Amino acid sequence: MIIFDSHLDLAWNALSWNRDLTKSVHEIRKDETGMTETTRGANTVAFPDMRRGKVAISLVTVLARAKGMVVDKLDSKIAHVGFVGDSRLDYRNQEIAYAAAQGQLAYYRVLESEGQIRMIGDWPHLEAHLAGWQGEGETTAPLGFILSMEGADPIVSPSQVEDWWDDGLRVVSLVHYGAGVYAHGTGASGRLTARGVELLKAIDEIGMVLDVTHLADQSFWQAVEQFQRPVLASHNNCRALVPGGRQFTDEQLRHLIERGSVIGACCENMMLYPGWIVGETPNTVVSLEAYVDHIDHVCQLAGNARHAAIGSDLDGGYGLERCPHDLDTIADLQKVSALLRNRGYKEADIELIMYGNWVHFFKAAWDRA
Repeated sequence: MIIFDSHLDLAWNALSWNRDLTKSVHEIRKDETGMTETTRGANTVAFPDMRRGKVAISLVTVLARAKGMVVDKLDSKIAHVGFVGDSRLDYRNQEIAYAAAQGQLAYYRVLESEGQIRMIGDWPHLEAHLAGWQGEGETTAPLGFILSMEGADPIVSPSQVEDWWDDGLRVVSLVHYGAGVYAHGTGASGRLTARGVELLKAIDEIGMVLDVTHLADQSFWQAVEQFQRPVLASHNNCRALVPGGRQFTDEQLRHLIERGSVIGACCENMMLYPGWIVGETPNTVVSLEAYVDHIDHVCQLAGNARHAAIGSDLDGGYGLERCPHDLDTIADLQKVSALLRNRGYKEADIELIMYGNWVHFFKAAWDRA
């Protein structure tokens, strides 16, 4: 069965982690032997493994934050300025973040020129791509990518939205972690900024889809009230199962269900295991059963299987140490089908969760454009 994964930071992994994604996961792990960072040698995503796991379509990101925050530090009597945040993500201003995101876009473009991937921006191309992947067994069809932006900082101003649309951008989230240029995100509290209200109107008017993942609660409710076009949650789990602002409440989930949204379940253990402590809790306490719990919870709230889906976020700044222990590579997402089957899900509903819901969502969104 094919898979539609609604969140992968592929270009960020290639450029910021210097990973050759045309190699297999295990070849990349070998390349990173001896590197001391926690996630080195523990990656889970690469193109051969996506193909082996029949991950036929993905939302792939450009990701660059304009935090603009610096702090003076004293090191051996030499004062210097360093970034507050993640040096692989954070840039001093939006112009630099824009350039970084454009570099990530260039990565996708060269892969497409080589025939390895296919960028998809409308329903006819998505429909044609699916036709090349239907059926069992291996396929030589390119991997299908829909371009999304995680955190809108690389959009320098609302007037630049049309340029990004012409570049192929189809899905936008307003913020990542903390207080952003346009909204408040995970770990922060607050509403959209004045510029965020303007940006929301611009992406609504041009026909982009809003991704509400990472929005702080106040920003979430303001955004869904003001945005008129389709809304999705690319990689978000359920607060009823795992407390914390990174997950959605049942009230938020019900709102998304009522407006026809789809919610992609995220594989990160922090969102699957209550009380998870980074660097301390072993991944042996989490299995893909916990992942399916969140899919099932959305289905129970909806009363059907038309709103739950896959949104793995694998290699989203973490590796095997923060994944379910029975997942080695992205190809193991195929195990989700059997777990759903064991819980009594019908085959037609499993197909919806594994890929069909996202396909139906984008057909409706793009037919409306």
